[in-house]
Amino acid sequence: MRVIICPSAEEASRQAANMVAKQLQKKANSVLGLATGDTPKKLYKQLIEKYRENKIDFSEVTTFNLDEYFGLRPEHPQSYRSFMQEYFFSQINIPSSQTFVPNGLTSDVENYGAKYEAQIDSAGGIDLQILGIGRDGHIGFNEPGSSLGSLTRVKALTSETISDNARFFNTKEQVPHLAITMGVGSILKAKTCLLLAFGSAKSKAVMEMIEGPITSQVTASALQLHPQTVVFLDEEAAEKLARKKYYHEAEAAQKQLEIFSSDNTPLP
Repeated sequence: MRVIICPSAEEASRQAANMVAKQLQKKANSVLGLATGDTPKKLYKQLIEKYRENKIDFSEVTTFNLDEYFGLRPEHPQSYRSFMQEYFFSQINIPSSQTFVPNGLTSDVENYGAKYEAQIDSAGGIDLQILGIGRDGHIGFNEPGSSLGSLTRVKALTSETISDNARFFNTKEQVPHLAITMGVGSILKAKTCLLLAFGSAKSKAVMEMIEGPITSQVTASALQLHPQTVVFLDEEAAEKLARKKYYHEAEAAQKQLEIFSSDNTPLP
């Protein structure tokens, strides 16, 4: 797991956007896994700016979102389809037919998850999966106790997640108690995972994800098993990391390696 600690959320988002841009420049028809919430907004803003500057093109990109509230119609203002449309899709040149968000109104609950997984597989699998992390260490809507081998399915939300998301609704009672989410196993299938976490409220979850045991009680800890995970943090989110100094040193060494690889400059 590569841990990149930045001075601010803005800088972390800028560096994460550069990583996404490199993926699209390398493979124009990349498949991106997308996340919603406050954390990735800064990343999407950076990507929109790169698109407007003609540095990246989304016309051949396919996207799959991690999750969606169960029971909300796509046009509901708090649906994740609406979120993606407002903060990303409407501001880039991606065809709507190439954007996939779980259907929160599906009547085929038993089989829907397998169908979503099949759509991802038929697109060639996810090249780069963007992730956030909940205060309790969950990724997607894979709440504590979720199977680390789980695939896309309907999941009951914890009271903590419902409370955290209540700020987006008029009342806590309006927050759905169920969601369709890609599973931990689904996420681990991605070729590369990119996780963003900002602020001291996420510092405990970040520490448990990176330095704690692999456990279903902190589903993000399963990323320790992934061969290509990059974590972008601001200083506050990194404040509880015991090996913080090492992560800075390792990143400095990584940058030297990248310079050497690009122009054959001898390492010191």
